[in-house]
Amino acid sequence: MNLRRSWRRYRKRFGSRATLRQDLRAGVVLGVESIPDGLAAGVLAGVNPLFGLNAYIVGTLAGALTTGSVLMTVQATGAMAVIIGDVPQVHGEGSATAIATLTVMAGIVMLGLGLAGAGSLVRFIPSAVLFGFVNAVAVNIVLSQIENLTGYQSDAGSRIGRAGDTLLHLPQVSWWSLLVGLLTVALILLLERTPLGALSMVVAIIAGSLVAFLLPDGAVATIGEVATIERQLPSLTWPSLLLAFDLIVPALSLALVGLVQGAAISGSVPNPDGRYPSASADFRGQGVANIASGMLQGIPVGGSMSATALVATAGARTATANVFAAMVMIATVLIFAPLIGYIAMPALAGLLIVVGVRSVKVAQIALVFRTGTVQAGIFLVTFVLTLFIPLQYAVLAGVGLAVVLHIARQSNRVRVTRWEFDAGETRPRELPAPESIGPREIVVLNPYGALFFASSEAFRAQLPDAGEDAHQSYVIVRLRGTDELGVTFLTMLRKYSADLAAVGATLMVAGVGERVVSQLRMTGLSEEIGRENVFPAEARVGDAVLRARAEAVRRQAEAGVE
Repeated sequence: MNLRRSWRRYRKRFGSRATLRQDLRAGVVLGVESIPDGLAAGVLAGVNPLFGLNAYIVGTLAGALTTGSVLMTVQATGAMAVIIGDVPQVHGEGSATAIATLTVMAGIVMLGLGLAGAGSLVRFIPSAVLFGFVNAVAVNIVLSQIENLTGYQSDAGSRIGRAGDTLLHLPQVSWWSLLVGLLTVALILLLERTPLGALSMVVAIIAGSLVAFLLPDGAVATIGEVATIERQLPSLTWPSLLLAFDLIVPALSLALVGLVQGAAISGSVPNPDGRYPSASADFRGQGVANIASGMLQGIPVGGSMSATALVATAGARTATANVFAAMVMIATVLIFAPLIGYIAMPALAGLLIVVGVRSVKVAQIALVFRTGTVQAGIFLVTFVLTLFIPLQYAVLAGVGLAVVLHIARQSNRVRVTRWEFDAGETRPRELPAPESIGPREIVVLNPYGALFFASSEAFRAQLPDAGEDAHQSYVIVRLRGTDELGVTFLTMLRKYSADLAAVGATLMVAGVGERVVSQLRMTGLSEEIGRENVFPAEARVGDAVLRARAEAVRRQAEAGVE
């Protein structure tokens, strides 16, 4: 029975002879297109370009075997590559060990979140934060390639500073490099309108590199000048525990960006059976892919929307297409490795500039600014931070901003209304909460929204004040649906109860769940309010409030109040 079930799962994921031809065609398209993309990812990260290509090979293969999404392609993404570029440990001596450590750590975080079933966590990040980050990353991609495009090396610290410095030193620009880069851009834009489609990028890179080869020696930088290209597969590299502490922040940032990008695929690209995959399963798969990439000289990887869309558009039916794509990349390295060294750096820069410009989503920006000033402000803060501070910190700052925004919005959504009962009626009329309490009143209050520490002040501001003539009055606060109250909220209730008692009024709480009853007892608040003034929730909605109101009426009658 288990073998039969496993076979069915295998067939769903990897197909059969009927799907083999379509998967092979899609895999070849993705594999060929991924070669310049992988090298460009390494260039964008500021590391050995082969590390980018290794990540594409290992990530694509491991992702095909482990993610919940059948068609998801796991590769190094532009956003992740830009973050890597801002990590000082991955540059210079010992870079290979630092990259391995960083990638494995990011993979462990992803895998851990996947095993914990935390796939839904990404929905807590507001779209304004994501839009600001993604569009700023697009600008960073373009700015980061100005040096490779122009051949001018600036000493400025930031990307924006280096771009401005290049403009001030135009006479020192390598016009041959600029020619090759602009030619590559023009060919991509021209050839993509032909049947070549996505392969236009490959052809444009080859054409730009051929032009660079025909120029005088040293006129244009090539990959061979920054990396040794050999016919061999990536070798095993071990991470270092000594670097783990220094790389915690960038590893968390990379994991977050990779998971957010992967979650977008999980929620928009269904599996061939029509069902949407589990985001947590995709988290686990991306985690495994990163651990494998780090151990095999690759940079961090994540779900790539562009690559997934490409392989799906090319006709992929199952995960076998991504397996074929990895095989095509492996075969290319083993057969054509020496030729890869002749690829011109300005040509790769031109490719990345096209990718960066197209990653700017004008529609997203317009939507944010039409939504309101708060969302526009959040977008601008995230955008500016991403441009001016290292991206690993900008990512965490964006998440922190999202958390603060969520708390602020929830605290401001608390609303308190009054329930008023007509004679003989059990169904109340809902009215605005009164500003103050008069003598011998029974006021039933019903709050809406999340009752927690940040909302306690907004809740208290809407409670009626206890005037000097509020004696023999009762305020009944309905707390049904509140699973737990924090210290701040309980302290607020204690003070309000004391304010009422000081003028001869009484606070009652009704519809209280078991956990809140326990909190009231353990904190001593039920003693201060009075155990007889706490009415636990009952199965029928509203019964606890009616019981509390009846008790208030009875006590007033005993006191001679009509």
